[in-house]
Amino acid sequence: MGWFWADSTPTAVHVPMGHPPVSAPGGREPPSGCPMHKKTLDAINPTETKPQKPVDIPAASGCPVPHAAPSGCPVPHDARAAVNEEKPKSLISQLNPLNYMFPDLSQKPANNQTQALPTERDPSSIPKGTGDGNWEYPSPQQMYNALLRKGYTDTDITAVEGMVHVHNHLNEGAWMEVLGWENRFSRGLYNGWQICKRGEDHADEEMDRQWDANETQPTLVRFQGRPKDMTPKAAMLQVLGWIYPSKYGHSIDPPFDRHDWYVSRDINGAQKQIRYVIDFYSGDPEPSGDPVFYLDVRPAMTPQGAAERIIRWGSDVWWRAIGGDRREQDPSPLFRSSS
Repeated sequence: MGWFWADSTPTAVHVPMGHPPVSAPGGREPPSGCPMHKKTLDAINPTETKPQKPVDIPAASGCPVPHAAPSGCPVPHDARAAVNEEKPKSLISQLNPLNYMFPDLSQKPANNQTQALPTERDPSSIPKGTGDGNWEYPSPQQMYNALLRKGYTDTDITAVEGMVHVHNHLNEGAWMEVLGWENRFSRGLYNGWQICKRGEDHADEEMDRQWDANETQPTLVRFQGRPKDMTPKAAMLQVLGWIYPSKYGHSIDPPFDRHDWYVSRDINGAQKQIRYVIDFYSGDPEPSGDPVFYLDVRPAMTPQGAAERIIRWGSDVWWRAIGGDRREQDPSPLFRSSS
């Protein structure tokens, strides 16, 4: 039941006898003692007060779940301190993700070092992906400190300088192999096929023919050493070495190292990372005693990398199988007339 007014002039309110006084119509709040304005059971039992639910006070720790409630906080607060304690860092977490080397390799001699090592660093010919110059090779002192930190405490200090020289030489050779792939396929698979269709012996000639002065050179974004992860190709060559030792005997020994290099390739103005897999093999030394190494550099087995492998290696096999060089020298028709 509501109140209605026909005009703006307040009128007197008539209430039944015994009803508590009612305020003027301007203040339309019903009186607190009127049972007609109470809802549900409150109007039936006006003298009965509704019990108030105790308010739980949040715990001092700040957990939003009151700890006085039967359910309790699902997070054990006594274990929070143990969770927040800093755990010791693993060896991998301490390495630079760009090259998986320690970012703070010291040039200072190691403890109990018996011989001084050079601290000069040689620059490489490999441009950085950041665009700020080329990568630098570690000095012999840094190489020795890195070997000690990785656990190779029995390293012969007299061989460290030779190790750095071989390390730098192999990386330069690996980059030249990467450039061979990039020069073929950086402008697409079709352009790569145009270069590879006459076999490996004519690839340089075809690249000179299709050379583009405005082509952006690739850069090395990062690299990772994975000596304990054998590639599928290396495992297959080992099996072939056991089956055909006369032809694949050099593959019986597994590669002594593996690298994954991430190269930035410019594709229509956009940069795309191409992963290359590199297996390092040791060969029989030269009669002079100099060591011999083999590098197997190829794109990783992605759809793009698999297509590049098939085009380059398949084209070379096909060109030699059909006698491509002989056919170019004697361009006679395939079927001669019997007359």
